[in-house]
Amino acid sequence: MNDAAPPSHTKATREDWIRAALDTLISDGVDSVKVLVLADRLGVSRSSFYWYFKNREELLDALLAHWQDTNTRGIAEQAELPARSIVQGVTNIFRCWIDERLFDPRLDFAVRDWARRSEQVHGELQRADDTRVVAIAGLFRRHGYPETEAFVRARVLYFMQIGYYALDLGESFAQRRALTAHYLKSFTGQEPTAAELDPFLAWMDEVGRR
Repeated sequence: MNDAAPPSHTKATREDWIRAALDTLISDGVDSVKVLVLADRLGVSRSSFYWYFKNREELLDALLAHWQDTNTRGIAEQAELPARSIVQGVTNIFRCWIDERLFDPRLDFAVRDWARRSEQVHGELQRADDTRVVAIAGLFRRHGYPETEAFVRARVLYFMQIGYYALDLGESFAQRRALTAHYLKSFTGQEPTAAELDPFLAWMDEVGRR
């Protein structure tokens, strides 16, 4: 990266390059994340790329860092939020599956596809999956579940959702809303109360109106 300020005529910022690269990764795969392709997408000279990145590999590292910061951190932070009950704690995790600002499934699967081509990324992906499961298992442990049961419930909750995305079931918002209480009971073993369920459903409705 060039430490000097870019020329005043440079239109694209570092964030613009990263955003264009993320969009390309999601839509076309990592093989299309190339400087010339991104420059054309941004409508700038490719020479401006080198004001922000030494090479393509540095840009790819920035994409992985963004993915970790968005998706893995989102799940970990939601799992660590204070919760009066395990049901409320799991609804905090559910927010990741509904609000793409907390977890972007398209980006996650773009990285999973990338991992098939790169041992380094495959290792990063395995560590991310482990980190996410550990965070969710910690939620269950804090609410009194034994170690092994907490781990298994965390894996079921997390990998079921990853499979849900992989299958692209096309379930409507109304269907997901109607099944929420049943999912909560399946994942926690407890019947959700109205006090636990209603605030989450109201939040879902608000997100659905965006």
